[in-house]
Amino acid sequence: MDRHQNELQFLGSLGVYRGTSEIIVKSRKIFVRITLSLILPLCIILLAHSLVSQLLFYKILTDEITPYDTRKRGPEYRDLSRMLEKEWVAFSLVRLSYFVLVFIFSLLSTAAVVYTVASVYAAKQITFKKIMSVVPRVWNRLLVTFFWCFALFFVYNAVAVGLLIVWLITVRQFSVGPALGIALAAILLILSVVGLVYITMIWQMASVISVLEDAYGMKAMLKSKGLIKGKMGLSVWCFLGVLVCSVLVQALFESLVVLDLVPNGVRIGVGLVCLLLLSMLVLFDLVLQTVIYFVCKSYHHENIDGSFLSDHLEGCLGDWPPED
Repeated sequence: MDRHQNELQFLGSLGVYRGTSEIIVKSRKIFVRITLSLILPLCIILLAHSLVSQLLFYKILTDEITPYDTRKRGPEYRDLSRMLEKEWVAFSLVRLSYFVLVFIFSLLSTAAVVYTVASVYAAKQITFKKIMSVVPRVWNRLLVTFFWCFALFFVYNAVAVGLLIVWLITVRQFSVGPALGIALAAILLILSVVGLVYITMIWQMASVISVLEDAYGMKAMLKSKGLIKGKMGLSVWCFLGVLVCSVLVQALFESLVVLDLVPNGVRIGVGLVCLLLLSMLVLFDLVLQTVIYFVCKSYHHENIDGSFLSDHLEGCLGDWPPED
């Protein structure tokens, strides 16, 4: 990322990947500490939830099938019913705990990594302790932005479901042929996925803006929408590259760890490898989002001068005592 501001706008996906790798290598000691303290716990939660929730769900399915083979008024049936209630409660608590913990660690990781990348770009000396002092200061801004983006996702999905219902009613009422019906369904599905990807791009950019600028919430989302114009293709390709790698890691974990098809020693080894790979991917993705922010700023000829950015970062530190 040691490039002139005007040169950033010409970076392609490979250039952005290269710049992301350079930043991580340049400040690897701090990124290792951020990964161990924030990103690693996040990845442990992600993988552990995949394992625990599926085990609980399989157990619930097994116990729900069993009552059909017992007399409905017998003691065995009542015991199974009580057991099922407890299992559903446990499953719901696991899901709730998962979403809360992932939400917290995701915002903390985003704040720490984005601030670190910006400090590297501004050639500002930082320490891990300083980074951790900044995280609570930008937490509220990220939180507001998250809820606005979540609301946008909710409205979008509600509209998508509404269109699906209208399509089903139309097919049934007007006896639309199967070929036309499938074609319409495919078009709606493609448009839905495109919309979800677009909103995800806005969300990611808005999160970076919430840390590095004074805008947050709806203002950050509108700012994000303007910034990604002209660089949407770059953002999508970079996003898809990380997404594909994440899906492959998750598939490896599901097939060799969750499904219990190999010896326990192999499962433990594969689980640790997946945890390492997922942690590296999360770190890379967060740094990547910040690099894309600088590329978009350069493309729109907005000020990303190092001294200006350094002043903003100092403002995030607040009353932190200066170093000798």
